[in-house]
Amino acid sequence: MLTWLEGFLVRYPELALFLVIAAGYWIGSFKIGAFSLGPVTGALFAGLIVGDFAHVPVSGMTKSFLFLLFLFGVGYSVGPQFVQAMKRDGLKPMLLAVVVCVTGLAASIVVGRILNLDPGFAAGLMSGALSQSAAMGTATDAVNSLAVPETQRALFVSHIAVADAVCYIFGYAGVIMWCTVIAPALLQIDLREEALKLEQSLGMSRTKPGLASAWRKFELRAYRLDENSPLAGSTVAAAEARLPEHRLFIHRLRRGERLFEAEADTVLAPGDVIAISAPRQIIVELIGPRAQEVEDSLLLDIPVISADVFLISVKLAGMNLQEASQQDWTRAVYLRSLSRGGQALPIAPGLVLQRGDLLRIVGPERLVENAAKNIGAIVSPSTSIDFVVLGLAIFFGGIIGVLVSFPVGSIKIALSTSVGTLLAGLLVGYIRTLNPRFGSIPDAAISLMTSLGLAAFVGLTGIHAGPIFLSALRESGVGLLLGGVAVTLLPQVVGFCFGHFVLRMNPILLLGGLTGAQTVTAAMAALQERSGSPVPVLGYTPAYPIANILLTTWGSVIVLVFAA
Repeated sequence: MLTWLEGFLVRYPELALFLVIAAGYWIGSFKIGAFSLGPVTGALFAGLIVGDFAHVPVSGMTKSFLFLLFLFGVGYSVGPQFVQAMKRDGLKPMLLAVVVCVTGLAASIVVGRILNLDPGFAAGLMSGALSQSAAMGTATDAVNSLAVPETQRALFVSHIAVADAVCYIFGYAGVIMWCTVIAPALLQIDLREEALKLEQSLGMSRTKPGLASAWRKFELRAYRLDENSPLAGSTVAAAEARLPEHRLFIHRLRRGERLFEAEADTVLAPGDVIAISAPRQIIVELIGPRAQEVEDSLLLDIPVISADVFLISVKLAGMNLQEASQQDWTRAVYLRSLSRGGQALPIAPGLVLQRGDLLRIVGPERLVENAAKNIGAIVSPSTSIDFVVLGLAIFFGGIIGVLVSFPVGSIKIALSTSVGTLLAGLLVGYIRTLNPRFGSIPDAAISLMTSLGLAAFVGLTGIHAGPIFLSALRESGVGLLLGGVAVTLLPQVVGFCFGHFVLRMNPILLLGGLTGAQTVTAAMAALQERSGSPVPVLGYTPAYPIANILLTTWGSVIVLVFAA
């Protein structure tokens, strides 16, 4: 049976790849606390197992195709945030990410020299210890361009997978441990108390109503004004101004049998039935006990829509939410959620908006449409992919990567097709902040490109390395594992000192930035869990795109350094 299965996998390598992907996602789904291997590293181990069992042929073109799709998807998704960080926003977390990434590269080179590693082992040490699996791809690309015999290049590529597998587990778990246990102890802080202080400084409130809750879920209800109502005799504008911090709005009113829209100068009279929108908590606690609620389906029959709006406006970018809420066009429009680079952000008055943010707003149809014009453009769900832009961007990005090179000391470094494709994705992603209709690719397609593309590439790398995994592991010894521990922790220690003593960062934002600087999303999630707050993501989001680009690029750099 085993002989038949081995022959089957060798004869049908495409089916072996699907087996590796499935097994990788299954292996990566197991969790120990906040730690899990994840689907990519799961695919690497699954590939190593399958490759050791059967010498499955691996297509170099297939590997390159999948990896280029992954890189374009990464660049496309982080492009808006990357450009914003380079321009202005999130300067401290951005600097933190640069310091951490440069320290990680330097540590990898020093440890690799001490252990006398070849280019493959050195690149795998870096990609695993810094938990950046994408660096395996750029390193593989760089190895394949080396002027050495084919058998030597194949051995180096196998060593990348071996070293990554050895170093990845601590590379992942070490950041979680450092950011949630060791660093808070060094800072002598209680994560929950510190997160609460930061929330309060941003205007967030966990127990009291305010702008944060006013911009979320709301209700529309009808109330009759009696003779003693303080609103009787007031204009609509004056009535709404009585509780400006709670964003309460009057939409319509019924006077006798007549229904009409509530204009700013409309004077309210006793007996009027008014349609009010506000956060549910405000309506229940402040309005309900003081007014008679009326069931009036015709009055409340107001078309309400929810829309995802891509922030393009130069005027709005740089404002915080409190300033934005005071614009005339935000009347009766509420913010339900806000995401940046795929990460949901906590909604608070002090949160600064950036171009490329995705805002989900809700309110009466005509007001939402007007607000969307002032914010940017409504992002409509799309099932079509602009394959012209996708194909040409990767093609021309690859050409630039091949043609552009620059000297570093005695080494001449070419960008490579991998880095060129990554930069092409960044450019297309940024252009979308100027014109959202350009290069449209649905989120689901980007998710498939980034998740399946990298998992399949790493799985193929594992299959390729499988036959020599055990012998290479014996060759590398325990030194590679200990070296990986050093490469994981040293950037965190240096980044911690730089962020705390030089940048004077808020402790929660510093810890969030450290998780983003080594692209360990699970560490950010663990930090949120330990602090009981979503605010660490504010440090994570500016650091993550910078680190993603730099750490991926380091794969090419370290191979060329060790091949010199």
